Amino acid sequence: KCIYILNTDFLKYKYKNKNTEIYTVYRKSAKKFRDINFCPYRPALVCGRLWWYGCKRRKAGILPSLEDLLFYSIAEGQERIPAHKFITALKATGLRTGDPRLKECMDMLKVTLKSTSDGVMLDRHLFKKCVQSNIVLLTQAFRKKFVIPDFQPFASHIDTLYEKVADYIPQLAKFSPDLWAVSLCTVDGQRHTVGDTKVPFCLQSCVKPLKYAIAVHDHGTEYVHQFIGKEPSGLRFNKLFLNEDDKPHNPMVNAGAIVCTSLIKQGAGNAEKFDYVLNFLKKMAGNEYVGFSNATFQSERESGDRNFAIGYYLKEKKCFPTGTDMTAVLDLYFQLCSIEVTCESASVMAATLANGGFCPITGERVLSPEAVRDTLSLMHSCGMYDFSGQFAFHVGLPAKSGVAGGILLVVPNVMGIMCWSPSLDKLGNSVRGIQFCTDLVSLFNFHNYDNLRHFTKKHDPRREGGDQRVKSVINLLFAAYTGDVSALRRFALSSVDMEQQDYDSRTALHIAAAEGHTEVVRFLLEACKVNPGPKDRWGNTPIDEATHFGHHEVLALLQEYNSKYNPPVNAGADKESTEKHLDGMLET
Repeated sequence: KCIYILNTDFLKYKYKNKNTEIYTVYRKSAKKFRDINFCPYRPALVCGRLWWYGCKRRKAGILPSLEDLLFYSIAEGQERIPAHKFITALKATGLRTGDPRLKECMDMLKVTLKSTSDGVMLDRHLFKKCVQSNIVLLTQAFRKKFVIPDFQPFASHIDTLYEKVADYIPQLAKFSPDLWAVSLCTVDGQRHTVGDTKVPFCLQSCVKPLKYAIAVHDHGTEYVHQFIGKEPSGLRFNKLFLNEDDKPHNPMVNAGAIVCTSLIKQGAGNAEKFDYVLNFLKKMAGNEYVGFSNATFQSERESGDRNFAIGYYLKEKKCFPTGTDMTAVLDLYFQLCSIEVTCESASVMAATLANGGFCPITGERVLSPEAVRDTLSLMHSCGMYDFSGQFAFHVGLPAKSGVAGGILLVVPNVMGIMCWSPSLDKLGNSVRGIQFCTDLVSLFNFHNYDNLRHFTKKHDPRREGGDQRVKSVINLLFAAYTGDVSALRRFALSSVDMEQQDYDSRTALHIAAAEGHTEVVRFLLEACKVNPGPKDRWGNTPIDEATHFGHHEVLALLQEYNSKYNPPVNAGADKESTEKHLDGMLET
């Protein structure tokens, strides 16, 4: 056997079992130990994780690795699991099998299933082989460590809002009801889509904040705003009008967007500029679909008299950088408006803005923090045409609409959303999209100025609900009562507080001690590091329960751990013991 040691500190770990002697394993910097002859159990503490080598069976109650814990949480006591059960559980967290971060895991899963006799079932060792390359991400997902911990209930709310908007807006009688889609991506890469989310459509004005972000990323805020203002215009988006400094009011109106186009890759040809922006957008979309509609581009150019008039006006007022070819800029402007996306790919773009410039599904830094901050600020104040003030008041989130029917919505530090329906109101905004955004912040406390602590009328999907907490206490105590170690492993993986109490202040350890479930007690003490001496409302401890019911093995175990237990300095640290134990494993 071979153990690779990564930490520089000198440490030793002792483990004693009634069937073995005391074995000691040392770890040093960049050293490896070969042929360690520990039998029948071979423990080694490597980088904070307890590994077992050469064991024919796993000692109940010990937490050997995150991979094993994940397997037992899904297997629910079974020795093998069907692959589709793992995939279903994965999707319930909001992750997709096509997530680039899970590529190694999914590729290994396909290869492994081909090597099995039935092509379906995975035992613990095969499962471990599949997930080990992505175990940190998977463990975070199953422990509900993502920004939306209970993703399925949240997704159900989104589906309900989608159906409500589709059915109950009177104005839609005037418009075609055919196409309607909503897609979201959280900053952790959780995805949900409903409707016509794979149908390509042109970004049109939704590209304006994106190319502004690129310009600020490349040149910085100060340079960009030498040419463009920051104020809402109070006028139609295609007006021939400048501010008192003879600059376009902001980059979200046509005049500002045309000038912003002239700042991208100055000195390069249009072909190079277009490829540069297209590749930038693909990075923002996590390499999902970003295309181009030549038909739309030709139509835009043929019917772009108003934009040509704006261009000549800007040229007259010397709004462009020196040496700019105005007609070439307009050509590129029309091309960028004709870039195609789907609801799904655009939601990842929005999520990149929500995530401070990091694409959530690739982890790549695409935009600078400065570019993201400035872009969201202007989207909030100027992004919705003449409806920007009302949208900021009622919805309170950065957004940008386009005449193709898209609304790019950003919930900072939480998620990005793309709504798409071609039916427009008189201001050029998607009717369904506006209604969906309004309903969204009516249901969830996403409005920028919702008080997260005291605004109880709205849901906060970033927290687990009160009903979930009540259920977790009941389920935890029932698992302890029945001796279900597998269920307890699932709860530990899901970041359940393993020391939580019922109305009589009784814990899972009280129940397990009273019932004589030695392996449950061992798991709670050794793996979860719970307090061995909590008192219920009558002052009884788990030791009292084991004594009263005559469970001598449990009593000996409790007394052993009680004698060496060092309580945390504060209660908060005590309650987070399970969390810290698993977090330490994640950091290795």
